Amino acid sequence: MPDEQRKSYFVSVTHGLIQDVPGESGEFEVRVTPDELTVLQELLDNLASGDEYAFRRAAVPYKSADHDDAADQFDDGTIRLYRYLYQVGSGDTQQTIRQLGVLPKLENTGYEDKGYDGGSPTNK
Repeated sequence: MPDEQRKSYFVSVTHGLIQDVPGESGEFEVRVTPDELTVLQELLDNLASGDEYAFRRAAVPYKSADHDDAADQFDDGTIRLYRYLYQVGSGDTQQTIRQLGVLPKLENTGYEDKGYDGGSPTNK
């Protein structure tokens, strides 16, 4: 897509905001087309919905947060959002995401670590 159809925005994952100008919290700069902006807004909205659901489920006793479907949905949404931010992000955004190491950490369940005997907990 020609660069003139792209516009810079600043995305705050923490606040779920997309702004025309940088704010005071750690935003990611992206350059997107109107269609890509719509996708980005949907990813943020889905993450907010997943966060709400995970929050409501957190109070349910005897349910492992590690294998709760609410936590799984939130994690999947987070991975999709950061992947997309990396894809449409500026060089600084891509560098920040690489430095954070956020994508590999989000995709690593840790089930191969000692204590999971067989690669998965049995409390789902």
